[in-house]
Amino acid sequence: MDEVVRSNQVVWERASEKHVREYDELLAEARGDGLLERREVELLAPVLATGPVVVHFQSGHGLDDVGLVKAGARLVVGVDYSSVAVRAAQRRAVELGVSCRYAVAEVPGVPVRDGCADLVYTGKGALIWMRDIAAWARDVARVLRPGGHLFVYEAHPAVPLWTWDEDEPRIRPDRSYFAESHVNDTFPGNGAREWQWNLGQIVTAITTAGLHLQVLEEYAEPFWRPQDGTTAAAWSGRLPNSFALLARRPAADH
Repeated sequence: MDEVVRSNQVVWERASEKHVREYDELLAEARGDGLLERREVELLAPVLATGPVVVHFQSGHGLDDVGLVKAGARLVVGVDYSSVAVRAAQRRAVELGVSCRYAVAEVPGVPVRDGCADLVYTGKGALIWMRDIAAWARDVARVLRPGGHLFVYEAHPAVPLWTWDEDEPRIRPDRSYFAESHVNDTFPGNGAREWQWNLGQIVTAITTAGLHLQVLEEYAEPFWRPQDGTTAAAWSGRLPNSFALLARRPAADH
């Protein structure tokens, strides 16, 4: 783990304390429905109907994992480099009696055997932490069994450019869609260095790793909004704020 990644880990450990402070609220949320976005459920329905084993890269607070089990997953293995997040997620899974297990580890370098997963699930603020998107994609391909799927539901790469002005969408003068990285100045990653992977780089990394792209959709609705009620004109339907991607490892590698 290099110095920048280590520094980001410290920031994420600190941010993950929120999962501990709000443990009861998150537990109550996990007992309910709607843990996955509607379009996630629709796109994943055929995969989840088979009772897949899922590996969740950068699992965070783990509520998505509970949603995946409720939607049909046989087992979800969550991997996150925050020990704080992993402990809170595992405690919730035990209290809820759901088949979720967690490991503390850096991504890429997920500590599971090759070809063990029917589905790799990730996103919602995950790819920005990846310093090497090609290495990440290779790790996805390694973990997937032949015929297995990758699913990403993530903030659109253009999101770091949008200001949060209420009257009109504007582009931040300190950001570029084609920059290598930028420093996060909002919760939860305040102070962390985020990598600016554009959509072309993400798709190229996935296909170069040998996966076949099946679905790529862009949405105006962000997957996350601040809890303080902030409303930004950039979220009003004119600009891309999230995307979904579904890819498949070929059933037989050629």
